[in-house]
Amino acid sequence: MKQSGKKKASKRAAASKPARRRESRAKADASPANDKALREQLAKLLDGGMAHASWQDVVAEMPENLRGVKPQGAPHTAWQLLEHMRIAQWDILEFSRNPKHVSPQFPEGYWPSTDAPPNAEAWEKSAKAFGRDLAEMKKLVSDPKTNLCAKIAHGDGQTILREALLAADHNAYHLGQIVLVRKLLGVWQGS
Repeated sequence: MKQSGKKKASKRAAASKPARRRESRAKADASPANDKALREQLAKLLDGGMAHASWQDVVAEMPENLRGVKPQGAPHTAWQLLEHMRIAQWDILEFSRNPKHVSPQFPEGYWPSTDAPPNAEAWEKSAKAFGRDLAEMKKLVSDPKTNLCAKIAHGDGQTILREALLAADHNAYHLGQIVLVRKLLGVWQGS
């Protein structure tokens, strides 16, 4: 039995409604407001402090005499963890923006050679460099000119979005380790 022209047209219209809804949602998802919201959330994620202590709180007021102490059962000192975070974050940032960047040798190039900082200034210098590089990564992801989803030309499939998430994830993991070291040493007041 042959269908009338009206029935065929209404079936096509009905079939294309979900496609139109998907297109509409895709356009809405890519809106400037959503792009701005994503960039803001990435910056907050990089800062930390939403689901765990901020990096500033974790590093602040760490007693100088305990920065190189490895509590029983802990694999690292607070100094080793801070320096590792600084080096890894710097590497992620530089890879993200500099096609000529050469990463350190893995794994030894990502860890300090000593358990303790050589002096109090080294701890402060490491913390400040970590903060500067974090601010640069936040600046990179916050810039609307940065295509978060485009493959990095000198990479092998990485995107700025992936690198920002990697930095945030890596930092959160090791900040948790510093908190544990501080708890084991009895110098952590947070929860």
